[in-house]
Amino acid sequence: MTEEPTPGRRSDAEPREPAPHEPAAPEAAPPEAGAPATGSSAADTSGAGADGADGVGEQEAAAPPDGAGSEPPDGAGTEPPDDAGTEPPDGAGSEPATGRRRRDPLAAVLIGVLTLLLGFAFAVQVRSTDTDAQLAGLREEDLVRILDDLSAREDRLRQEISDQRAALAQLGSSDSAAAAALAEAEQRAEALGILNGTVAAHGPGLEVVISDPADRVTAGVVLNAIQELRGAGAETMQIDGVRIGVSSAITGDPGALEIDGEPVEAPYTIRVIGSPEDMATALSIPGGVSAMVNQRRGSVDIRPSQDVVVDALRPLDTPQYAEPADGD
Repeated sequence: MTEEPTPGRRSDAEPREPAPHEPAAPEAAPPEAGAPATGSSAADTSGAGADGADGVGEQEAAAPPDGAGSEPPDGAGTEPPDDAGTEPPDGAGSEPATGRRRRDPLAAVLIGVLTLLLGFAFAVQVRSTDTDAQLAGLREEDLVRILDDLSAREDRLRQEISDQRAALAQLGSSDSAAAAALAEAEQRAEALGILNGTVAAHGPGLEVVISDPADRVTAGVVLNAIQELRGAGAETMQIDGVRIGVSSAITGDPGALEIDGEPVEAPYTIRVIGSPEDMATALSIPGGVSAMVNQRRGSVDIRPSQDVVVDALRPLDTPQYAEPADGD
């Protein structure tokens, strides 16, 4: 029994015309070679039926969709794009990397130090363990002998320390004695130099000016002045730039005197170092130098001072006959 198509109702077998405003449906791409047949083609060839429907369903379930297979689509694969995952965006990740680079040297140094400390501690522990094990395995006689050896070694070391300390103390005392002797020798040399006139000196004393307008002061008067000053404790003196020594000689006529061959002129200025009071008293005693100069129409001016400078020097007198005597 065949049904007639109802007017206005389109049969399922007739193709549907696309509406003007609807785009035409794209044609189905032909199946690739080797691809299994789709469910529609299987239905056409095998016909309708339950068995055919079951087979078609199984084929549809087994067949993959178009475009799906072993080959990936274009642009899809295992290799990432050239610019994917290699470089971070601008300004991103630079600070942490820099921090890691900055911390890496410090971490390496700390790790190295810790490694050395652990190695040293391990070596000490192993050595201590070995020593303890060796001592634990010895007999009592051996332990006593080792203890005696250690005691003897300790005694020798203590004796060496004592000897070194004694030597150090002796060297210190020798150095002190040598330094004291050297200082004393230098003081004696300076004192002898001042007395001999070979070293400049300064100190309290007098400045004595002897005027001789009439040229009547003789060499004897000047020599008496030198003797009076020495008797009053004068240590060193000079007259008009000539240093007076033990062997000094005053010669010449009044008005043309010479001291050790050096001519001197009036007024005669004497710079002398010693006790100002004692020397002034010695020059002013009755019948002394002041009185003798006054008798010759001259004058004596005595000026005490706390810092008299005697800087004239005389050559060192070399003994012609005397020699130092060897001490017994």
